[in-house]
Amino acid sequence: MFVWGTNFVVIRWGLDGMPPFLLATLRFALSALPWLLFVPRPAVGWPMLAAFGALLGVGQFGLLFVAMNGHISPGLASLVVQMQVFFTIGLSLWLMRERVHAYQLVGLVLALLGLGLIASRLDADATPLGIALVLAAALCWTGANLVVKRCGQVNMLHFMVWSSVFAVPPLLVLSLWLEGPTQIGQALVAADGLIWATVVWQAVGNTLFGYGAWNWLLARHPAATVTPMALLVPVFGLSASAWALGESLPAWKLWACALVLGGLAVIVQWPRLRARLART
Repeated sequence: MFVWGTNFVVIRWGLDGMPPFLLATLRFALSALPWLLFVPRPAVGWPMLAAFGALLGVGQFGLLFVAMNGHISPGLASLVVQMQVFFTIGLSLWLMRERVHAYQLVGLVLALLGLGLIASRLDADATPLGIALVLAAALCWTGANLVVKRCGQVNMLHFMVWSSVFAVPPLLVLSLWLEGPTQIGQALVAADGLIWATVVWQAVGNTLFGYGAWNWLLARHPAATVTPMALLVPVFGLSASAWALGESLPAWKLWACALVLGGLAVIVQWPRLRARLART
C-alpha cells in the first residue's frame, strides 16, 4: 500500500514530461519486456490474460492518467480510486456469493462517508470530469480484481508479465490517435532521467511488485478481507503529495482520511478484538 500510495506522486512527475496514454503505454511495455523472454506463461487461458491486461492497462491506468493530467490532484485521486473496494466487494457478493459480515459493512460505510466528503468539496483539486474518470478507473480495477479471482492460484508475477502484453496495443493506438505522432516524438526526445525513472518505477515497482502481491492475496482470500487494505493507499498518497508536491491538506481532507482509516480499523481489528473478548 505504501508503494501504491506514493506512486501517485511518481505518476504526477511522469505526466510533467509525457502525455498520459504514452506514459501508460511505456509503463506496460516495460512490464512485459524483457521479462517475457524469461518467464513461462501462467496456467490461465489467453482470454483471462487479455481481459486483465485491457482492464488494468487501458481501463484503470489509461483513465487515471488522463484524470491526473489536470483534472484531479494526486492525493485526491489516490482516495477516489479506492471506490474499487466497494465495487469489488459488491460484485463479489453478487457474482461469487461471498459473505460480508456486519462489521465489514460498518467499516465500509465509514470509509464511504470519507469519500463522500470529496464529492462535496469539488474545486481546483478535483473537477467533475476528474472524479468521473477516476470512478470509471476504479470500476475497471474492480473488473480486473474479479478476473484474478476467477484465475485461481497461479504465479502472479508471471501473470502480470504476460497480461501486460495485452495492455500495450490499445494504449499505443489511443496515444497515436489522441496525442499524435508529433507530441509523442517530442515527449520521447525531451524526456530526461527523471521521466524515464518514473516509467521504470511504474513498471517494476508498481505493476510487477504491487499488483503481483495484490493479485496473489486476492487469489487466496475473500475480496472483503483483502480489498479494504487498499484504503491505506490514500493515506500514503495524500501524505506523499503534501510532502513532495506541496498539495494542501485542509481540515476536510484530514477528516476524509480519518473516516477512511476508521473504516479500515473496524474491518481489520474487529475480528481480533472479538477473539480476544471470547477468550476472556
